Amino acid sequence: METLRNWVNQSLQNLGLMPGTASTLDIFVVLLLILAGAFVLDYFLRVVFMGVFRRMAARTKNQWDDLVVDTKMIDKLIHLLPALFVYILLPFAFSHEHALTLAWLRRLCVVYMIAVVLQFILAMLKFIHLVFHTKETYRNKPLKGFLQILQIITLFVGGILIISVLIDKSPTALFAGLGASAAVLMLVFKDSILGFVAGIQLSANDMLRAGDWITMPKYGVDGTVTEVNLTTVKVQNFDNTIVTLPPYMLVSDSFQNWRGMSESPGRRVKRSIFIDMNSVSFCNPEMLERFRHIGLLKDYIDQKEAELKLYNEENDVDCSMPVNGRRETNLGVFRAYLTRYLYNHPMVNTDLSCMVRHLQPTDKGLPVELYFFLKEKEWVAYEGWQADVFDHVLAVIPEFGLRVFQNVSGNDLHFQQRP
Repeated sequence: METLRNWVNQSLQNLGLMPGTASTLDIFVVLLLILAGAFVLDYFLRVVFMGVFRRMAARTKNQWDDLVVDTKMIDKLIHLLPALFVYILLPFAFSHEHALTLAWLRRLCVVYMIAVVLQFILAMLKFIHLVFHTKETYRNKPLKGFLQILQIITLFVGGILIISVLIDKSPTALFAGLGASAAVLMLVFKDSILGFVAGIQLSANDMLRAGDWITMPKYGVDGTVTEVNLTTVKVQNFDNTIVTLPPYMLVSDSFQNWRGMSESPGRRVKRSIFIDMNSVSFCNPEMLERFRHIGLLKDYIDQKEAELKLYNEENDVDCSMPVNGRRETNLGVFRAYLTRYLYNHPMVNTDLSCMVRHLQPTDKGLPVELYFFLKEKEWVAYEGWQADVFDHVLAVIPEFGLRVFQNVSGNDLHFQQRP
C-alpha cells in the first residue's frame, strides 16, 4: 500500500514540490487515480458491456431479456463493481496515521454498495411483477400488494444495515432494539399490515381481480376495479369517477362481484309487467280460433283443448256454465305464448332457468314476471336485447284481450262540455 503513495510522493518531489507539500498532496493524487479508475470501469460496464447486452436482447425472441433491459436491473447492479473497486483500493491512498479517515471513507463505500443492492432488489421485484403480468393466469391476481410489502421490507432492512454501518454497530443489536418498539411500528404501518393480510385473503380466495365489476352501495362503488395494491383498491365507476378503498374494507365488509355473471353462459333478466285483472276472462270459441292463427300457439291450443275436453267428459262436467270444469283463460294462453316465445328466441339461453310466472297481486294489478337468461352479457347489447323482448311483449298483450295496468294521468280524463 505504501509503494503507490511513495511513488506518487517521489513523482511530486521530482516536479519541484517541497517534501511536506508532496506528503499532503500524494493522498489526493492517489484518491484521484482510484476515482479515475472507478470512472473508467463504470464507463466500460455501462457503455460497452450494457451496449452489447442490449443488442443481444433486441435480437432474441424471448421477452424476459427485454424486461431486464426495461427495468434496468443490470444497469443498477453494475454500479456495485466501481464501488467495490474503490473500497479495495482506498488503503493505498492512506497511511496508518489516517486510519480514521480511511475507516469513514470505506463505510461510505459500504453504504453506497448497500444502496446499489437495494436499487437492484427493487428493480428485480418490478421485473417479477412484469413477468407475471405477461402471463394470463396471473394477470388478474393482486400481486402488486405482495410486491409492495416486499419493497417495504427491503427498504426497512436496507435502512437498518446503513445505520448499523454508519454507527459501527451490529445490525442484530438494532433489530433487537426495534423489537421493543414493535407496537409503535405496528401503529405506523397499520394500513400496510392490514392491506397485506387483506391482499392475501383476496388472492387466496380469488375474491377480487383487476377488471372485475363490483358494487358496494354503502360506499358509492359501482364500476370496474382498475388497480389492487397494498394500501388501496381503485374502482372506476360507470360515471368515470374514481373510488379508492382500503383492501381490508373489502374483507371486513360485503361487496358484490359480477365476475360470476360475466363468466357464466348467460345474464339474468327478471322483469314484470302489470296486467289489469279486470281484463282476465275465460276464452270463448272465437278467441281460441283466433289464437290458433298464432304460429307459436297452434299446437298448444289443440293439445290443451283435447286435454280439457277429456277431463270434462270424464268428470261429467256441465259445460253450459263457464265456471264448471276446466277452461282456458286469455291470461293462461298469454303465459303459454310468452314461454314459447322465450324458448324460440335466438338470444335466450334455454339451458338455464326460463319461465313466465305470476307474482302476488297488488293494487297496481297482477305482475306477470319473465325470468330468463340472455346469451349476450355486454351491458349495452344486453339492454338492447332485453328492451326488444319487452317491446314485443307490450305490443302483443292486446291480442289476447288483456290490458296493461298503469296509473291514470290527465290525458286519460276527458270531460264533456255542457251544451
